[in-house]
Amino acid sequence: PWPVFFRREWGRTWPFLAGFATTGAIITKITAGFTEEDLKNSKFVQAHKKH
Repeated sequence: PWPVFFRREWGRTWPFLAGFATTGAIITKITAGFTEEDLKNSKFVQAHKKH
């Protein structure tokens, strides 16, 4: 059962979960700040454009 698993594994997995959540939040915050104009002018986007 899941609750038993989580209770047993929490000590080992919480740093990973916390890091994952933090990284996700930072990436979301950064990408949410981009406008269409920023994306058009981005060298990275230009280099990786598929079409």
